[in-house]
Amino acid sequence: MQTERRLTSFSHGAGCGCKLGPEDLLAVLHGLVQPPVPAEVLVAADTGDDAAVYRLPSGEAVVATLDFFTPIVDDPYDWGRIAATNALSDVYAMGGRPFLALNIVAWPVDDLPREALARVLQGGIDAAGAAGVAVLGGHSITDPEPKYGMVVLGSVDPDGIVRNSTAVPGSTLMLSKPLGLGIISTAIKRGLAPDDLVATAVELMTTTNAAASAAMLRAGAEAATDVTGFGLLGHLRRMLEASGCAAVVDASAVPLIPGVLDLARADVIPGGSKRNHAWLRGHTDWGDLTTPEQLVLADAQTSGGLLVATRQPDALARTGAFAPIGEVESGRAGTVRVIGRLGDRHEVATVS
Repeated sequence: MQTERRLTSFSHGAGCGCKLGPEDLLAVLHGLVQPPVPAEVLVAADTGDDAAVYRLPSGEAVVATLDFFTPIVDDPYDWGRIAATNALSDVYAMGGRPFLALNIVAWPVDDLPREALARVLQGGIDAAGAAGVAVLGGHSITDPEPKYGMVVLGSVDPDGIVRNSTAVPGSTLMLSKPLGLGIISTAIKRGLAPDDLVATAVELMTTTNAAASAAMLRAGAEAATDVTGFGLLGHLRRMLEASGCAAVVDASAVPLIPGVLDLARADVIPGGSKRNHAWLRGHTDWGDLTTPEQLVLADAQTSGGLLVATRQPDALARTGAFAPIGEVESGRAGTVRVIGRLGDRHEVATVS
């Protein structure tokens, strides 16, 4: 009797951990010749921000983004929900409101049943619909490796765009979800994740950043980005480089999903997280952290939280969804000093 293959067995990397590494991506982009952008473009690719923003003739602005990845869990419906939630996140990180989505599908039609694809799509539709986003079609191809995601459009006030390039010294760094989702995804792929840990990860990855985005807008965020494939310190480095600043991160304050550090010590680490870690060399003073602790801070998240720089940290802390983890400071652009030690003492952050 033939055993049905687990969905994650088709994936060369888990979720956003399969992204091109930041060093490889930047090397490719460096060789491109970009024509001047029109005045209507408010956010382009030059700062490596989460999404593009374009001003419409009406004066309103549209946020445009896309995201897709290989299977991250074995349940097709949950994969669809996670991929949709992750795709919406870039709009929330810009301070926008998503309203329209299109599916991106690659499917091994000879190896996986069409019914499983239907479940993936239904998961995406349900997650987007719960966020008030209409899914209006998409595009599919056949592919030996399944992939799913979405193009997402959102609206944003041109005067209220939250960028990654406007962090200022003295701002507090706040994080809205605990770390460890990439490591857990790798544990799932290797069959090492207990059911309760899978359930925790799925709940976090299917929780949108809508409430966190609204909170940062009320608090007056200086800058923000969502934490996905480049990991916490990778996305922080890009924010700092774009802003011309440095930062200090207190590892003891960074929230973790319980059990993640033990998995890291057992080398249950995505390849993407190791690529992130290598890219951070030369820009990060790791202090007293061990290599597994460093890899957690570089862990390639999928549908992670928002990283916000704000001069009103108390307002964000009162929401219960944000933890203060460091501070933006003057210094060589893109550099990070890590103090303290990482630990499993932090409970899973409240998400809503």
